[in-house]
Amino acid sequence: MAPRAAAAILSIGDELALGQTLDTNSRWIADRLFSLGVRAVEHATVSDDLGDIRDALGRLGERAGLVVCTGGLGPTADDLTRQALATLLGAALVEDGDAIEHLERWFAGRGGLPSINRVQALRPASGAALENPNGTAPGIRVRDERRGAEIFCLPGPPHEMRPMFERFVAPFAGTLADGVTRARLLMTFGLGESKLAEILDDLMDRDRGARGLPVVGTTASLGVVTCRIRATGPDADSATAALNNAEREVRERLEASNAGGIVFAARDVTQSGAGETKEALAQTVVEMLRDRGERFAVVESCTGGLVGGAVTAIAGSSDVFVGGWQTYSNDMKNAMVGVPDEVIAEHGAVSGVCARAMTRGALERLAASGIRADHALSVTGIAGPGGGSDDKPVGTVWIGCASRKPEGVISGEARRFVFKGGRGAIRSWSVNTALGLLRLRLAGTEMMLLGEQERELD
Repeated sequence: MAPRAAAAILSIGDELALGQTLDTNSRWIADRLFSLGVRAVEHATVSDDLGDIRDALGRLGERAGLVVCTGGLGPTADDLTRQALATLLGAALVEDGDAIEHLERWFAGRGGLPSINRVQALRPASGAALENPNGTAPGIRVRDERRGAEIFCLPGPPHEMRPMFERFVAPFAGTLADGVTRARLLMTFGLGESKLAEILDDLMDRDRGARGLPVVGTTASLGVVTCRIRATGPDADSATAALNNAEREVRERLEASNAGGIVFAARDVTQSGAGETKEALAQTVVEMLRDRGERFAVVESCTGGLVGGAVTAIAGSSDVFVGGWQTYSNDMKNAMVGVPDEVIAEHGAVSGVCARAMTRGALERLAASGIRADHALSVTGIAGPGGGSDDKPVGTVWIGCASRKPEGVISGEARRFVFKGGRGAIRSWSVNTALGLLRLRLAGTEMMLLGEQERELD
């Protein structure tokens, strides 16, 4: 029999299996289930094939007490979820009277119910139709007695699926929860995932959950390594207490390894959607600057405005971000922020000297214009795929960071990094690293960042 407190998610559609459409439903469903105390153990995607859908439903029903399926409930020949479900259960398809009435009301005033749409009222004889007020496709709920799984089949469009999930799936999922589960994300920047795992050591043992201890894991994305902590208890207070204890252990391990400064944000994920982390680093920098009453500017070459874009995606960033320059060409570096021609000629645009001249020039030009800025970032590098050399291979990026001290003196540095990946990845790494470098400066923390090769100081 399938474990009761586990869920599996099945997405159906050729466009999903072929990668032509992004599957956002599975992520939303898994996040929502977690907030209800039910963990998704598998996400699966299959094409519009009756056998594939039947086999996937059967396999997932063996793994989980709840299977949530989306897609394949339309009226056309490639919508096969109903037939696959009936085949799995060995049940006949019958026409649901309430579903037919819904379809007739839906098409009233639209020329009447097309014969092709009548198939949407079919369900396995042992199942129930689920009302869909926002579309023509009713959902289906059945019990797979052989495997001990409850199966909910919902339409694919999110504006139809999500309200139906809340009405029909969420109440059932709530009955599966074995205690209360809470989770927290500790977002870090500066160390690689393997180094972080080395520091956390036995805290990441995969059998901790079976021993009643909080589970700790990590995920990495373009330099941001997220430490994920999950704890389960008989009630919310005990789960939260266990979560707090686990977070304290993680932070103590980091402090003991002189890496306490890598944590830049903590976020609970007990509510749907709270796990978004893409903008967390920029959000942290904006909040730190706002708390200090300070502002900054950017001078970008290879990132072409991406640093500024990441910052301005944060609501309220106008409090701290004055703007910047896209100095893609050498002429622009000279004309806009005063990088001397001899710097370019002697050291090249991709150099620490140039990166430091870019930040210093930005602060000086802004001050001359009567615009207050306390810090400046610069990025200059080779994002590829061409332009690299033996001395400066593709992925070489210099990032500058300068600050104006109260007495007016500008103090800056530049660090050289070598990032791996294609053009997009190198640019994204550069954005995160520039923001991470500014965060360290604001926090008064000194450490070598992931990918750092050397640095120059003013």
